Amino acid sequence: MYDITGFQRDLLYVIAGLTDPHGLAIKEQLEDYYEGEIHHGRLYPNLDTLVDKGLVEKGQKDRRTNVYSITQRGTREIEARREWEDQYWDDS
Repeated sequence: MYDITGFQRDLLYVIAGLTDPHGLAIKEQLEDYYEGEIHHGRLYPNLDTLVDKGLVEKGQKDRRTNVYSITQRGTREIEARREWEDQYWDDS
């Protein structure tokens, strides 16, 4: 996960956490987190990068709506990231 941006990492986490992750739902979640508008020109190229890296799969819900799902590799990358973070985070 070292070779993706923080924004791409956030996309990955959102996709993993949503039941039906399509572009607009992902955008809304990130806008809530970032407290500002996420432009399509930022969102979709970054989603495509995650697809190209094999972390996310892209499918079609209908003619206008793409859906995204995390791959096994994406899940492994999140798990590895969480383990790495746990080394430095003590929540007690």
